[in-house]
Amino acid sequence: MRDRSRRWAWLGVLVTGLILYVIVLRTLVHTQNPNFVPALILLGATVVPLAFLTFAQARTGRWEVPASSLVTAAFFGGVIGIVVAGTLEYNTLRGLGVLPMVLVAIIEESAKLIVPVILLFWILSRHGRRLPSDGLIIGVASGMGFAALETMGYAFTALLSSNGNIGSVEQTLFVRGLTSPAGHTAWTGLTAGALWALIASPSGKRVIQFALTFVGAVILHTCWDTFTNLWAYIILGLISVGWLFIELARYRAFGEHTLGGRFGQAVPV
Repeated sequence: MRDRSRRWAWLGVLVTGLILYVIVLRTLVHTQNPNFVPALILLGATVVPLAFLTFAQARTGRWEVPASSLVTAAFFGGVIGIVVAGTLEYNTLRGLGVLPMVLVAIIEESAKLIVPVILLFWILSRHGRRLPSDGLIIGVASGMGFAALETMGYAFTALLSSNGNIGSVEQTLFVRGLTSPAGHTAWTGLTAGALWALIASPSGKRVIQFALTFVGAVILHTCWDTFTNLWAYIILGLISVGWLFIELARYRAFGEHTLGGRFGQAVPV
């Protein structure tokens, strides 16, 4: 019963978040009070990514990452990631006079790994080796935080550029919120999972796997930023999410095979 409720918790998060979003939106429209705009943007930017994080967490197997670690990864991963990425992109633009999409992808995919890497070494210093699925879900949380903050920024920009048109804000929140699991959330989950797999079982093969995973995430990110066709987004989204859940299933099998072995039992973060 506990496993079943855990597997369906994402639906409760999604439904509750959408209800709250509709309530805030109706109140904003009814009262015309701009004080409700920040709440609308916050809910619109976080509901779908948070539901996806809950969905993925429930499928990491027997050992789940504590909520405190996920909150840390989402909050600090999002804030630090977006600040570092924004600063590097600004400096690159000033230095080169142009900012190629591939550089944007490399910078952002690297920046989003800062907090997962810090958490990795902190956990290693306290508990020893960890399961790759833990790294994947922490990466998903970090990507979720980054995506949510980025969406909030785009929604605020849409509000200003449209002279306060809430419809423009809604459209931005809908598109970016709906596609967030297939973007930053999935890409960071993939790279962080590959990094933790490398640390859990160091080998030349896993170094290559991590490098290829990072390159793959950069390519998907670059294509996402380059193409504007709906079908391109659908195809890229299916590849990103499908790849994420293939790796999640593989890491889960890895964890079940190695629990109690030389990697040691998983312990609370």
